[in-house]
Amino acid sequence: MMKRQLHRMRQLAHTGSLGRTPETAEFLGEDLLQVEQRLEPAKRAAHNVHKRLQACLQGQSGADMDKRVKKLPLMALSTTMAESFKELDPDSSMGKALEMSCAIQNQLARILAEFEMTLERDVLQPLSRLSEEELPAILKHKKSLQKLVSDWNTLKSRLSQAAKNSGSSQGLGGGPSSHSHITTANKVETLKEEEEELKKKVEQCKDEYLADLYHFTTKEDSYANYFIHLLEIQADYHRRSLTSLDTALAELRDNHSQADLSPLMVAAPISRVYGVSLRTHLEELGRDIALPIEACVLMLLSEGMQEEGLFRLAAGASVLKRLKQTMASDPHSLEEFCSDPHAVAGALKSYLRELPEPLMTSDLYDDWMRAASLKEPGARLEALRDVCSRLPQENFSNLRYLMKFLALLAEEQEVNKMTPSNIAIVLGPNLLWPPEKEGDQTQLDAASVSSIQVVGVVEALIQNAETLFPGDINFSVSGIFSALAPQEKVSSQRTSEELPPAAAPTPAATPVPASTAVKERTESDLPKPASPKVSRSPMEMVASAEDMTRRRSQGSYQKEGLTCPFLQDFYFSLANVFL
Repeated sequence: MMKRQLHRMRQLAHTGSLGRTPETAEFLGEDLLQVEQRLEPAKRAAHNVHKRLQACLQGQSGADMDKRVKKLPLMALSTTMAESFKELDPDSSMGKALEMSCAIQNQLARILAEFEMTLERDVLQPLSRLSEEELPAILKHKKSLQKLVSDWNTLKSRLSQAAKNSGSSQGLGGGPSSHSHITTANKVETLKEEEEELKKKVEQCKDEYLADLYHFTTKEDSYANYFIHLLEIQADYHRRSLTSLDTALAELRDNHSQADLSPLMVAAPISRVYGVSLRTHLEELGRDIALPIEACVLMLLSEGMQEEGLFRLAAGASVLKRLKQTMASDPHSLEEFCSDPHAVAGALKSYLRELPEPLMTSDLYDDWMRAASLKEPGARLEALRDVCSRLPQENFSNLRYLMKFLALLAEEQEVNKMTPSNIAIVLGPNLLWPPEKEGDQTQLDAASVSSIQVVGVVEALIQNAETLFPGDINFSVSGIFSALAPQEKVSSQRTSEELPPAAAPTPAATPVPASTAVKERTESDLPKPASPKVSRSPMEMVASAEDMTRRRSQGSYQKEGLTCPFLQDFYFSLANVFL
């Protein structure tokens, strides 16, 4: 026993600085020897980085989003600000600034919580598995192989010594020595069997260890990606935080700068564009397409076609007010607003809504409603074509221009989530509304139901824009917004004023009856609507309108002055945290 321990100590004395014995080195090539030398440092690196990175987390490790946000210092700061600005005058500069700061701190807290959850999932957990499971398993096989090789070498030494003893006893002849020779021979046979069995174990353990080393070699690039991914996650976190801060600061500065402007300075220049009839506006400026319609369409074609929720999400009130002022006073300086498509969409909706008469005209309101009530798609399309032909020339040109653009917007619905139905829900009430009449509650209820039909009319116009308004269109009609117009999206073909006679609207005095047009066309010639949504039942239209009403009711706080988009997100997230 003492000899075996002494032999073991000698082997350990020959062990290198990395724990590799000379016996195990013979199983590994030069490449695998280098891989073996990287095991221990890799394990220590993964363990130390995981430990330090875990200490950097501010939230509760392993918690879900809501619990993690509650524990963040930024959320505590946001809560304190929320309690503080309640005691201030909401119209004061300090109150507004504190309210905005409260909202942005809440948003930053949520960005931080998302960052830490991503960090745990994609970096911390893989590093933990690497340092606590994968590399220790390889090192365990290495130690097992070292021990087996050591035991094998010891057993081979014993076998060699026993063989020598057996040969010596055999040369002494008979007598008692013959019995000793038999005993020694049996011992040699036993040791040979043990040596063969141990050799098999060494071979098996060696194969497992070599397989582990090869596996580690193939996974080293993946292990390196953990640290690269850490930097990518950090970069994304800082970018999102910086974007939120820049947007909030710009909005806050706009609110403060607008607070010092005289109401007359703001309202006077807008009066020539917003709130006047379409005919008056076009005659005063010598235009064919209304200035806000052309400018907003070109800006959206340039920057906003893939913006999610366009026309549905509200813009900041101060930015919208400044955009409308610039639209009237200096339309050549609109380029700075291209980066805020929601404000541009809001300016377009505001222009349509503030027209004294809807773009689709009050006189034809009943005709639009009758066309919407038709069930057969072909008949409905012909009825819509007939009503379009009876629009005044300026209304037809501007409606055609707008519908061509909205059809392009709907083509990006996979990205911007604005289907023809969604566009019609948010824009329909701004394009057509019933004439104002004094009446009882029954008439008001009828108007509410008719608004659902308005959505169906506008949706059908968008879906069938190519059929109802044929021909290409040059969106840059006036040419004064050439800096805003993206060349790949603005057609250089004929404008609405250069269309062939077939595309021009029929004079209102000699309308072509829809029934006559239907008789002259066969069923196969009738154009089919682009989407089955045109033929939705009244109940489906009611459901869409009710869903939109619910969404608008959730955002009703905007009407009370909280128009900042950051405050919208803040109040919803604050409710989730404290309820």
